[in-house]
Amino acid sequence: MLAKDSVKNYDEQLEKYADYVATQIGKTIEVAGGGRPSGYPQEHKAQDYVIEHMTGTADEVRTEGFTLHPKAFMGWVLIDGICMLIAAILLIINFFVAPSKALVIVALILTIISVACIIGEFLFYKQFLDPLFPAKDAKNVICTRKAAGETKRRIIFSGHVDSAWEWRYTYLGGGRCLTAVIATSIVCLVADFIIILLAAFGLTAGWFVVIAKIFSILSIPVMILVLFFMNWGICVDGANDNLSGVFASMAVMQYLVDNDIRFENTEVISISMSSEEAGLRGAKAFAKAHAKEYADSGVETIAICTDTLRDFDDMGIYNKDMTGTVKLDPKVAGLVKEASNIAGLNLPYANVFFGSSDAAALAQGGMKACCLAAMDPTPARYYHTRLDTADNLDKKTIAAGVNTLLNAAFLFDEKGLDY
Repeated sequence: MLAKDSVKNYDEQLEKYADYVATQIGKTIEVAGGGRPSGYPQEHKAQDYVIEHMTGTADEVRTEGFTLHPKAFMGWVLIDGICMLIAAILLIINFFVAPSKALVIVALILTIISVACIIGEFLFYKQFLDPLFPAKDAKNVICTRKAAGETKRRIIFSGHVDSAWEWRYTYLGGGRCLTAVIATSIVCLVADFIIILLAAFGLTAGWFVVIAKIFSILSIPVMILVLFFMNWGICVDGANDNLSGVFASMAVMQYLVDNDIRFENTEVISISMSSEEAGLRGAKAFAKAHAKEYADSGVETIAICTDTLRDFDDMGIYNKDMTGTVKLDPKVAGLVKEASNIAGLNLPYANVFFGSSDAAALAQGGMKACCLAAMDPTPARYYHTRLDTADNLDKKTIAAGVNTLLNAAFLFDEKGLDY
């Protein structure tokens, strides 16, 4: 059975559940008191609201706690800024005041630390900076609608409930300003790294010294800009990113309950995931707790993460993630693609080319996963800024997202991954 055949007034139902998602987003922000930093009391309040809201709807609502170091993930930006600022100053002293091999070696060490932070924390989302930052407790909220009979399949829908600390330059100048700051900082980092390496090996050619002096001077203002990249004083409301994903996931279960639909052999799980903005920590914890259990159970299990249902023209199915370094499950992505075709949306495949989603953490943890998102990749000015509010939602995009998720649920129930 197709989703549209499950009720007589399906199109009207989609409008109803788009309103449901928008209403619950507003209520969650109100209850939490605004932004929801990973592991902070505001996020706990939001998760408690999800528990209260879904109790009585889901057959089972449970929490799974874990510990994280929430500022470790984006904290690498500050570490890089400090290290590279000092390295640039050391270069200036070396080239303008007093040549010193020792200064160059220290600058090289600081640059290596900066590169390691970028590769480890940002590119591969490793957790090696965690010991440098305070720990906090967080929890995922897992809502389950059981199959009527024997469970042969399991489909998981998820969105992350936490929101980001503000990205200052996106707010001040939008995506182009953000891109300019990132691009110039990367150019300076790479140039300084090369200069420092060459200086360490004793290159003293006149042209080299001229270039080294130019970049050492230019690096100072650029690295000062990097120091102010994060606005740690504002945690954004995160209405689109990503309460839209949380309640689109919950809307699937709400739809099934409201219309008295229970799949015979398919269990449906909706998760309000914690700590995506802190380096996918919630999804990592969930995969660690359940990937092997699900694999050993013999129950065909897939996960569809939903993130930022805001920009209709940019809606797509992400089959590559983590800045393109992680390949998501092609069969799950294909299922969502087919679901979008049934919904009349014909969504394209897409790639998270800068950053990551919870789907990457689930995939790395051994689960079959993909991501559905509708976000301007520029990015839009609301992304990770105070403009991501409940009055900046797009119900057309939300309805399209819910439609795709519902069709995925019905298609998976009927055919599994043999669609």
